[in-house]
Amino acid sequence: MAGRYHSIDDLPPLIGIFPLPGVLLLPRGHLPLNVFEPRYLALVEAALSGSRLIGMIQPTESEEKTLKPRLSGVGCAGRITGYRETEDNRYLITLTGICRFRVAQEVAVDTPFRQVQAEYRPFAGDLAEGDETDFPRDRVLAALNDYLSRRELKADWRSVMNAPAETLVNALAMLCPFEPAEKQALLEAPSWTDRVTTLLALLEMAGTAPGPSSVN
Repeated sequence: MAGRYHSIDDLPPLIGIFPLPGVLLLPRGHLPLNVFEPRYLALVEAALSGSRLIGMIQPTESEEKTLKPRLSGVGCAGRITGYRETEDNRYLITLTGICRFRVAQEVAVDTPFRQVQAEYRPFAGDLAEGDETDFPRDRVLAALNDYLSRRELKADWRSVMNAPAETLVNALAMLCPFEPAEKQALLEAPSWTDRVTTLLALLEMAGTAPGPSSVN
């Protein structure tokens, strides 16, 4: 999918954003979304009639405290690659991650959704796949096994064993129930190697942390 974007100049400098806490999109990752709020229905419609790109970004505060929460400094632009309308006026879409962006500034607009000026240049390398030659698969699998066991969770190990390295790392980073700040750290990791190192640290720390104590 990133192949249709040959350089960061192919990406729109102004992008509509979908702020969601605890939700992570990474380059070449796939994020399904169930869209039902009117402002985000409008965002999807605008994207479909234009670049097909939406900026996923985490807010740093809750909408329960403010109608316009502050945004994290870095998000990820995703292209709508799957789309379906439901009978109850929802959109079921899939975003495929293209490139991360730094928020240069938020723009005053009259659309119901927020828009930002996106600076992609610091993340131009996202348009090329990471070098997977030194991927520590055995260590990642061992850490994942411990992580899931402590949470009594299961995985499709056949798929895990056969997944390409980047596909596996993206899936774990996006699907594991890490804290929002931890997901942001995964997003902002400067390189593929740094992201793998961060993921391993999160899995291993959680896998060795003492479980909740019981009261008799």
